[in-house]
This record gives sequence, structure tokens and C-alpha cells, in this order.
Amino acid sequence: MSRVQTGFGRVLAAAVLGLALMFGAGSAEAKQPKKYQVTGKILELNDDVIVVEKGEEKWEIGREAATKVTGTLKVGAKVTIEYRMVAATAEVKEAAAAPDVKPNPAKAPAAK
Repeated sequence: MSRVQTGFGRVLAAAVLGLALMFGAGSAEAKQPKKYQVTGKILELNDDVIVVEKGEEKWEIGREAATKVTGTLKVGAKVTIEYRMVAATAEVKEAAAAPDVKPNPAKAPAAK
């Protein structure tokens, strides 16, 4: 085999591997739900939950160790929290069976 063929084979193999990684990695990523945000005053704060007052509503937002915090969280501080809605459970309800409807002979069309 000549050096030209060997070099071309390596370039071709690298290109195929690059394309496989590029398209394979893109399809393996999970789609993230839409981001939302709430801004208000912190009413309560602990390692698991931040309670924010927005107008007259109280928003209870879950918090994890991986939650990125910029600044110092403390009760009374104004904060903007970015969050995603994530399902905790999902329960499928079976559809109700259609009631048995018997024809009413009084309403039946007359036979010809």
C-alpha cells in the first residue's frame, strides 16, 4: 500500500468517526423542559426549599446541592429564581366505560 492510500484512509476514518460522534452525541442529549423565573422577597430558606413572596402569592421552589447561587441567600433579600417544571408522579386514569344504551322502542322509526 502506498503512503497516499494509507494517509487517505486515516483521514477518511477520522472524518467518519467525527461525524458519528457529532450526530450520535446530539441524539443522546435529553430535551430539557422550558425555563421559568420568579422574582420576589425570600420568606423562608433552608437547604431544600426557598419560599418567595411574589405579590400576595407564596412560591415554594425546591433546591438541590447543585443549584447555582450567585450572591448570598437570606430571608428578606430580593431574589430571582430560574426553575423548570418537572413531574414528580404521573397517574393514568382509566377512561370510564360507555354506559349501555338500549334503543327506546317508542322512538324507533316505523318499519315500512
